Amino acid sequence: MVWGAIKNAIGLGEPTLPDGPTRLPDYFPVEPKGCEKHSQNLFNCLANEATAKARDMERAGLHKSYFPDVTAQPTDAKAAQAVAEDPNNPALPKAGENPLDECRKFVAYYQRCCDRQLPKKKNMILKEHVRVQEEYRYKGPSTEEAPLVKS
Repeated sequence: MVWGAIKNAIGLGEPTLPDGPTRLPDYFPVEPKGCEKHSQNLFNCLANEATAKARDMERAGLHKSYFPDVTAQPTDAKAAQAVAEDPNNPALPKAGENPLDECRKFVAYYQRCCDRQLPKKKNMILKEHVRVQEEYRYKGPSTEEAPLVKS
């Protein structure tokens, strides 16, 4: 019991998993010095397992649209039919699942490491916000007509 408390104090124990849905922290995708291992584990999980789960949900039409006025439609009729026929199959996606749950443990390790490493002086630049000067901002299509030059 004492050894477990010591491991948690120095960062070698298991991180506490957050309650509720799995979410990425606000500072994601920074990779502070000292957190390279945890960052790469999370990035690999997001690129493989979580993306595969999200694509399966899109094929079956079980994903949520980013826009509130758009309803999700299945992109693969066979996948949607398979989910409708066998909703208890653990290999098939379910409605309301979070693709980030595949990486829940990696998110917890990443967040714990970043919370410890970001306040350090060597990682201070990662917390700064970048401001783009006004003359370099995209303004969209111009509403004014370009003046005609007569020669």
